[in-house]
Amino acid sequence: MSADKLKQYIALFGGLLSAILLFLQALGIELSWFNDATIDAFVNVLMAAVPFILVLYGVWKNTYVVTKKARVQEAELKKKGLK
Repeated sequence: MSADKLKQYIALFGGLLSAILLFLQALGIELSWFNDATIDAFVNVLMAAVPFILVLYGVWKNTYVVTKKARVQEAELKKKGLK
């Protein structure tokens, strides 16, 4: 998944939250903690946190120091001259 697609999904989620807010306001339900500012703040947190989590996962998945199996694989790659 590209960064652009990820941003599109997060924006779609923010739009869904905004639609829910408008629906609740149309029904006369006012929640002080659920407004445009909190939706924007939540979307901004997702825009920062989700790519960070994906990068952390990528680093964890592509290193040879996390698990014993990975260390054995690294040793084999070094033995065969592939690393």
